[in-house]
Amino acid sequence: MSVHRSKSIASLLAIIVLLSAPASQPACAAYPERIIRIVVPFAPGGGTDVIARALAQEMAKDLGASIIIENKPGAGTIIGTQAVATSEPDGYTLLMGTFANAVNPSLNPKLPYDAHKDFAPVSLIARSFNIVVVNPKSPLQSVADLIAAARAEPDKMSYGTFGTGTSAHLAGELFKSMAKVNLTAVPYKGAAPAITDVIGGQIQVVFTTVASAASLIEGGQLRALAVTSAQRSPAFPQLPTVSEAGVPGYAAEAWYGLFAPAKTPPEIIDRLNQSVAKAVQSDAFRRLSVNEGLVMVAGPPEELGRYFLGEEERWRKVIEGAGIKIE
Repeated sequence: MSVHRSKSIASLLAIIVLLSAPASQPACAAYPERIIRIVVPFAPGGGTDVIARALAQEMAKDLGASIIIENKPGAGTIIGTQAVATSEPDGYTLLMGTFANAVNPSLNPKLPYDAHKDFAPVSLIARSFNIVVVNPKSPLQSVADLIAAARAEPDKMSYGTFGTGTSAHLAGELFKSMAKVNLTAVPYKGAAPAITDVIGGQIQVVFTTVASAASLIEGGQLRALAVTSAQRSPAFPQLPTVSEAGVPGYAAEAWYGLFAPAKTPPEIIDRLNQSVAKAVQSDAFRRLSVNEGLVMVAGPPEELGRYFLGEEERWRKVIEGAGIKIE
């Protein structure tokens, strides 16, 4: 009797376990159930912040959840990036990654996180470019003129950067290397003061962002010589690429990609990836494509992974060749 009773109890427990199985499935089945944070490792108001907020707004509509932007600037994006690296891999804390994430491993060998092992790529969102600009009163009418002037007066030509390792800095260093010219890098705390000094004649050229220069180009306060992208931009179809204008093979892009902490469940990564793909088709991103010079991508997670590796390797060569170090 006791044996029969034991078997009955065992059978009952087995049935209870089976019936309770659906409730024990991973929480990602109902994802998202609460607020999602996108960490932007820059101060509010910049280009990355603008793009992240547009992305959050559009993804929130698709996911049916609130998405907030958390700005965590500092240490060349390291503070914000580390915050995501150490977060729970549950899809509720994400990173808006940029060009800086690909160059930091070469600039700082002692990062408090592993740029590969601690992150899972979600989606490459968009690529952008810089514009080579000079003073409109300058005799420089083309990239060929810039190269000729730099070779004629190698100690007198200078270009503005937004800090060591920024896109403006490395775009200039790549130009120097490929065009075989010498330009002195002059660091500034942002695009605005660098452009002010181009207009004032203190420096000769800046490889600046579209957002910082477009209105000034249109207003005649700056002269644009070329775009740094591999192909001409629909936003500036009249401008040649640097490659077309005299430095074959030259290309320097800015980019934006969404990352999650490593070990985030694949189904959550896929859901976020699908949401990004919808977001970049919105009117908000169509406006950004003009205002920020963005080329939308929104490919699969693997594409961002491959792109990141390629960018990291390419800029490592530039950084090592120029002997660039973070002081």
